[in-house]
Amino acid sequence: MTRRDLLINLPALAAGGAYTAAAAPPRKARLRSALCAYSFRQALQSKSMSYHDLVTLAVDTGIDGLDLTVYWFPGTGDDFLLPLKRLAYRSGVEIYSISVRTEMTRQAPEAQAKEAATIKQWVDVAERLGAGHIRVFGGRVPKEATEQQAAGWAAEVLKRAAEHAGAKGIILGLENHGGVTEKATTIIQIVQQVNSPWVGINLDTGNFRQEPLRQIEMCLPHAVNMQFKSEISGEDGKRQPSDWERIIKMAAAAGYQGYLALEYEAKEDPGTAVPRLLGELHRLAQKYSG
Repeated sequence: MTRRDLLINLPALAAGGAYTAAAAPPRKARLRSALCAYSFRQALQSKSMSYHDLVTLAVDTGIDGLDLTVYWFPGTGDDFLLPLKRLAYRSGVEIYSISVRTEMTRQAPEAQAKEAATIKQWVDVAERLGAGHIRVFGGRVPKEATEQQAAGWAAEVLKRAAEHAGAKGIILGLENHGGVTEKATTIIQIVQQVNSPWVGINLDTGNFRQEPLRQIEMCLPHAVNMQFKSEISGEDGKRQPSDWERIIKMAAAAGYQGYLALEYEAKEDPGTAVPRLLGELHRLAQKYSG
């Protein structure tokens, strides 16, 4: 069939249901390797490493993307953001995400409004960098509150922030990071309560303390980003080496499409550990991509 024939027959094909969701093929995994800037938190804090250096490291290790923790940004003006964006583009590296501090479990309406406003400010920063995702945190469950109350407050903040994020085309990924997001059931509840196509789960595969594999599997349908630590909690609650291949195979079977980002927190010097681990993560991303 020629291109002309295809264009002529498109209306008929559409009418026949050829382009309906029911006729779509099964979702294939599409996996890309990445690094969280937090892996070099000490070097970034001491300024012995710059964010520009992270772009160079991404090139040297052959990974695809960067998640830039913003805690050590020297500023949020164009004098910092735009040269970094240009360097990443010229290097063939995607700054696909930034990570920001948030504490959404606040009861007072004015505190919730302030938290949502902070996220909106970072949405504007992400937009200028060209990042399509922001990693956010739910927060602690206050002593005077129940988990369900805290989950409701977090959902309310996310709803407000998601309106602005969606208008800018940026996804908010709520991380399973203890507190109100310690359990898969609760973080899924929050995301479903927000009910926005611009909110999902930033699935950190090393953060669940109990039954991690079962909880990871529960979150996979809602995952908009995935992170990998070198260690994971075992069924006995003790830390042990993470079986990345098993988890990535699960993600591929679920049709996950997106980044697999290393967040290194172990004792070995990140200067030697991170390049080695990125090589393994990149290999597995390629192996299990559809």
